Amino acid sequence: MTASPHPHGTGSWLTVIGLGEDGFEALSASAQRAIETAEILMGGQRHLALVEGHGSAQRVCWPRPFSEGVGQIASWCGRRVVVLASGDPFCFGAGSVLREAFGAAALRVIPAPSALTLACARLGWSAQDVTLASLCGRPIARLRPLLQPRARLLVLSADETTPARLCAWLCEQRCGASRIHVLEALGGARERIRVTRADEGVSGECDRLNMVAVQIVPDPDAALVPLSAGLPDHYFEHDGQMTKREMRAVTLSSLAPRAGEMLWDLGAGSGSIAIEWMLRHPANAACAVERDPERVARILRNAEALGVPELHVEHRTLPCALDDLPRPDAVFVGGGVATPALLDLGWSALSPGGRLVANAVTMEGEQRLFEAFQAWGGALSRIAMERLGPIGDVSAFRPAMTVTQYRVVKP
Repeated sequence: MTASPHPHGTGSWLTVIGLGEDGFEALSASAQRAIETAEILMGGQRHLALVEGHGSAQRVCWPRPFSEGVGQIASWCGRRVVVLASGDPFCFGAGSVLREAFGAAALRVIPAPSALTLACARLGWSAQDVTLASLCGRPIARLRPLLQPRARLLVLSADETTPARLCAWLCEQRCGASRIHVLEALGGARERIRVTRADEGVSGECDRLNMVAVQIVPDPDAALVPLSAGLPDHYFEHDGQMTKREMRAVTLSSLAPRAGEMLWDLGAGSGSIAIEWMLRHPANAACAVERDPERVARILRNAEALGVPELHVEHRTLPCALDDLPRPDAVFVGGGVATPALLDLGWSALSPGGRLVANAVTMEGEQRLFEAFQAWGGALSRIAMERLGPIGDVSAFRPAMTVTQYRVVKP
């Protein structure tokens, strides 16, 4: 197989070097040579300071916003350009952005040990047992699904305030007994490691360059996010318009989420289906469409609280044009099934292999599902559920409304 040429036809003109706090002397001979022979050397102020006095390249500090730096590099195409990055450039670093911008053929990458490698070496942790997360430009709520008993997390900090902020947040999540390791400036002269508990906080100032390793210890009453579909109903803020727990678990099973897929949740209510879809895998995405502005705000709060703040919510009255949304791999219609053209809207948006699932509790909704079944095939099911409740001084099962579910895969 022949590698495709770089569109500019200049070969590997861009060298990306992973740099540790131990500086220039710790780099390999090839990395040192690349720096010494570079025409342009680009990196953060800290990176440039670590290689001060080596080579005669024009030194450029990476600008803000980050995208401006990519544009500058593009203007130097064909010259000997070296970009300095922290550790492994493809571990929450600039590597993937540069590859996307310039193609693999343009890049020569010389990595250093990643933050994960350094932290595990200091703590004696097995890398395969650690979940790596970043709070650099990312909301802390994204950590919520990762709070599992005895889980080990390595969190890349945004700045010197992150350790204290993380400790306070863990206490809010009823995980105050979690063991905290604050790892500062690993690999350099300023290296320091401190151990505390989340509920004890972090004393003194932290180095701006730090990571936080966490061993999760939840309180007995901590509301952890289960790994299964069908979260308890009280995990969601709602006004009664939501797919209840048991039915939600069945519906997620019918939608059959796979990693990296997109869901349209049409008539989203509380957003529970879209949120649980995203919780199935960190690469999953969803668009929730809801006409009621109060419910739209409620969906956003639920998504933030349950650790999927990236959920895309649209305030629109269905049916309406959705051509501007990313094409779905699956569509769920949980409310307003009998609305003319609503099922057709979801069906037409699906590519072959896409799944449509719709639930109905009214005769009009059932009629529409049967019409869809006749036209598109698939399967119809009726699902009944009863819950125990009090009747005076005794207890009895009360039946919930029977749900008719339609599921179909587009040929």
